[in-house]
Order: sequence, then C-alpha cells, then structure tokens
Amino acid sequence: MDFLEYSLIFLVIPFVTYLIWFIIYRRTKTSAPTNWPILRELPAVVVNLHRIHEYMTQVLIEYGGSYEFKGPSFVNLDMFFTCDPANIHHIFSKNFPNYPKGPEFHKMFEIFGNGIFNVDHELWELHRKTTMSIMGHAKFQTLLERTMWDTVEKGLRPILDAFAEQGKTLDLQDVLQRFTFDSITKLLLDHDPRSLSIDLPYLPYEKAFGDAFDALLYRYITPECLWKLQKWLRIGKEKKLIQACEAFDQFIYPCISRTQEELMHKSTIKDEELAFLTAYIKMYNQWKDGDLGTLQTFLRDTFLNLMFAGRDTTSAALTWFFWLLAENPAVETKIREEIRQQLHVKEDENLKFFNKEESRKLIYLHGALLETLRFFPSVSLENKYPLGHDILPTGHRVSPKTRIILPFYTMGRMETLWGKDCLEFKPERWISERGEIKHEPSFKFPAFNAGPRTCLGKEMAFIQMKLAAATIIHNYNIQLVEPENISPATSIIMQVKNGLMVKVVKRV
Repeated sequence: MDFLEYSLIFLVIPFVTYLIWFIIYRRTKTSAPTNWPILRELPAVVVNLHRIHEYMTQVLIEYGGSYEFKGPSFVNLDMFFTCDPANIHHIFSKNFPNYPKGPEFHKMFEIFGNGIFNVDHELWELHRKTTMSIMGHAKFQTLLERTMWDTVEKGLRPILDAFAEQGKTLDLQDVLQRFTFDSITKLLLDHDPRSLSIDLPYLPYEKAFGDAFDALLYRYITPECLWKLQKWLRIGKEKKLIQACEAFDQFIYPCISRTQEELMHKSTIKDEELAFLTAYIKMYNQWKDGDLGTLQTFLRDTFLNLMFAGRDTTSAALTWFFWLLAENPAVETKIREEIRQQLHVKEDENLKFFNKEESRKLIYLHGALLETLRFFPSVSLENKYPLGHDILPTGHRVSPKTRIILPFYTMGRMETLWGKDCLEFKPERWISERGEIKHEPSFKFPAFNAGPRTCLGKEMAFIQMKLAAATIIHNYNIQLVEPENISPATSIIMQVKNGLMVKVVKRV
C-alpha cells in the first residue's frame, strides 16, 4: 500500500465517522437533505445512494419539481435538479443553443469520444444527418426486420425453449441485453457476437456496458478531483470503467477492420450490409476541422455510441415491461388477445414473422410499452451546463457553473403531470377514444429525450420491442421469482438491480 492509498484512507475515515453519526442521531421530518457544515447536503445523498432515484423523486415532489442541491463547500458539487416541464421545454427546445453538451459533459463522458452523444454544433448536426439518411433508406427497414427476426429465431427462442424444458431459473434481463446486443452489432457491423447462445457465454465486451454506466453515474455525485484520482490510481469504479473501455476497444476495432476489408471486396457482399460503415467513412472525410483523430478511432466512437443506445435502452425497457406485466396480469391477457386478432394467429400456433406495418396494429401493446417508459425511462436522467446566464421559467437563475440535473424517472411519478392515478399501470391512458395512440409532448414525456436531440432510433426501438414482446407473450408464460426484491439499479440506465429472475413456461 503506497502513500496515496494511505492518504485516501485517512480522508475517508472522518467522512465515514461523520456519516455514522448522521445515521444514528439525525432525524428529519422532510425528505430534503439537511445542510450540514462543510459537507452540507452530501451525507443524505450518500445514505440514500442505494435508492437514489426514489429519493430524488421524494425530494422533488415535496419541493414542487425543482431543488437546489448544495454539495461540500470545498468542491464544486452544487447541482440544480428540475423536472418541471416548462424548464425541460426551455432547456431542450426554446433555448437549446444555450445548453450544449459542452466540455464538462465531454470530460465526464469521455468514453463516448466524438460520437453523436458527446458532440455539439456542426459535428453533431453532421452525425444526425448521416444517421437519419441511413435509417431513412429504403433498404434499411428490410435489413432491420431481417436482422431482428434472425436473432429471435436463432437466439432468443432456442434459449427460452431450453430453459422452459429444463425448468431452470433464468435472468430475463441478461437474455434481453444479449438479444439487443447481438441485434445491434449485426445491424451496425454485420457481425454476430453470439452472446445469445444456449450456454449464455460470458463475454467481457458485452458485460462491460453495465460496468461503464455504473461508473458514469458515480461521476455525477463524486467530486471531479476524487474520480480523477481514482482513475489515475486505477481503483474503484474508475478501474471498472477503464477495463470496460479496453474491452470495447478489443471488440470493436477488429470488427471495423474486418468490415473495412470486406468493403474493399464489396462485390462479394450486399451493399446495404455496409451502409453504416460507408456512410460514416464518408462523413469523416467530409469533416474539415481535423480534430476527430484517426479514421479507426472515429469509427470506434461512432459505433460505440450507437451500440450503447441500441443495447441498453431497449433491453431495459423490455425488462421492466415484463415485470409490470407480471404485476398486472389483466394487461397481459389483453395484449395476447390483441396479438391473436391483429396478427391472425391461433392460440395453439407459434407466432412467426410480422413486419413494421403489421406491428402498428398492436395499439394496446404500444400503449403498454409507453406506460412502461413513463415509469422507467431507459435513460433515468440528463446532465446540462448553460453556456451563459439564464432565467428558467420557474424563476430559478442559472450560470455557466450550474450543473443542471434533469431526472426523467421522477416525471413519470408526478401527480401534477399524470393525475391522481399516476402510480397505476394503465396502458389505456395512451389510447384515444378512436383507438389511436395519444401524443404527449416530449417535455412531459422525455423517455426519448426532447427537442432537436430527440432519439433518432425511437421508431426502430418500438419495432424491436414489439417484435420481442409479442413473441414472448404469445409463445411463453413468464413467472417471476421473488418479485418483492425487484428495484432499480443505481445507474444512468434504468436497469433492474440484480437482474429479473424468472421461470419460463411454453404455451404453444
């Protein structure tokens, strides 16, 4: 143990002692953190870290949707929390230029490099334009449907069948993460990592996503000097983040090299299978500022961003969806009946291929997925720094030093937004009297972000979710194991802590 490690220990001991005193002797009548000397409101956050999303919700609802958090006086950890729709609309749309990702976000999320999530202005616009052109291509929809169904038939169903036959307990969250990971990797890089194999192999680059998001949340609440020290020492959460980055690089770079080599002999493959690679190579060549690093690095950043979006957000939503169905069996019954009627499939017949247009007929299923995202938005919060001084619609003043935290999780639980039944799971709230999906403004329902940075893959996500959900619901019964232990993980991505353990029973 070296000098720095001893120094850390002597810093931590007084802090832990302080927390113990706080837990044993302090009793408060409200949810709001107590403003202590020196540490100010940090102890309450540390004590509630295991349930941070619920704790933020309690505080924000008690204080009308906005709260100014005071961090320790010796570090810049002050934050302004708001889930007020008027503020969301102002920040994400009306005054969008004043709230870019900025250097602070780029520093905190350095893992994303120069990908679409991490950049601003002209480079972001070029990323967005390039991605939209790919997704809008006539052949993309065919490729998407073929890829999804291939993953269902060759990966998802064999695993569910095997566990159903053996009667073993299965972590459904893990399986859904593998499903979305294999799907997005085949779609982006024309490579099947085969994580969705019967033996459920441990693949470091697939599991690295969870470690990365776990570490990134801690950067929100840890003083920059401390997480940078941990990074230098390669300890704690930062060690896991470093290892995650190394795992991503070891996986993505060879995939890019292989696909580039195939591109040189593209007469032997289908052009649409290289749409992403060719489009982003062209984009790299169009960028004149010369600050993107090498082509390989830029492609790594770009694909990692898209893989993050395609794997974790969709699998998280599906995981919570099946938990909510188990808690609300009447909803599951209605979805099964809709599948039979709209897709013309018999009760004792396997559900097979259906396309995008047919998936649009599943209105009640769509409403149930929206209701899931209201309760559990896949990205639980967003982080913003204003470029210049501003006054928000609620009257709060912010400056370039203000770290603004926007907790989307809280918004779905606000009675002022969703009514007195806001804690009830009701897909019907999303369906109009004419039997159509109701539109809610993104600043009220920011599950896919809001304003110009609204998620480009929203439609693709719903196709994937409907395909997987309908297949599982029609062909299997999902039975929860110890449902009382289900809770959100402490992560930016709204995952289930310790997985969703289930038993699978075949229906057809």
